[in-house]
Amino acid sequence: MNKLSGKTALVTGSSRGIGRATAIALAREGALVAVHYARNQQAAQETVELIEKDGGRAFSLGAELGVPGDIDQLFRGLEAGLKQHTGQTTLDILVNNAAETSTGTAPEEVSAEEFDKTFAVNVKAPFFITQRALGLIPDGGRVINISSGLTRVANPAQSVYSMTKGALEQLTLHLARHLAPRGITVNSVLPGITDNGNAFFKIPEVREQMSELSAFKRIGEPDEVADAIVFLATDEARWITGAALDATGGSLLG
Repeated sequence: MNKLSGKTALVTGSSRGIGRATAIALAREGALVAVHYARNQQAAQETVELIEKDGGRAFSLGAELGVPGDIDQLFRGLEAGLKQHTGQTTLDILVNNAAETSTGTAPEEVSAEEFDKTFAVNVKAPFFITQRALGLIPDGGRVINISSGLTRVANPAQSVYSMTKGALEQLTLHLARHLAPRGITVNSVLPGITDNGNAFFKIPEVREQMSELSAFKRIGEPDEVADAIVFLATDEARWITGAALDATGGSLLG
């Protein structure tokens, strides 16, 4: 406990699912967490309340990503919240988790609008969030990008989404080299099928089919992925950078 005492963190897309679990887990280790949401302020506030109920510290901030002015709006809220809670604007840990997902579209049916929106949220936003955050992140900080196990397997219906996550892993690789002189580590985490509360996870046939993909024959839980993310945020992972950590529950073992 308290491995991150005195640290600050921003988790984008932390109103539910893996993002919420990550925010809670980081706060449990002592970090002050900025809980970002795109549209669902109530859900983000629920995350903050869960953290505070557990004795942690957090604040929420809203900014829809992938639209003009998104980075400015995000950082206005972040810097104001950090200043209010700590008197400074230092950001120790950045978790790029927010993503535009898809229920699956065949390559022949992908529209230009869908393509552009997915890349705007999943690639452009993390790049410029990280760029802006580097002015706040001190030496020894952490950047953690949430990719996907889909970058390792073929799923034509998720081709655009997978492409964006592949791009995010490239960002991880190049920034890891670029930021190493400052002691800032940059890593990716690759979740597999994880129960994010979506209604289809409650359908027994769907759960059974999805469970078969994991070596453990079950669906992952958000806190299991969050634990991997928190590990990369701690000093224990100081010698790990440019890595892609498989958190798929053995879904890529064949």
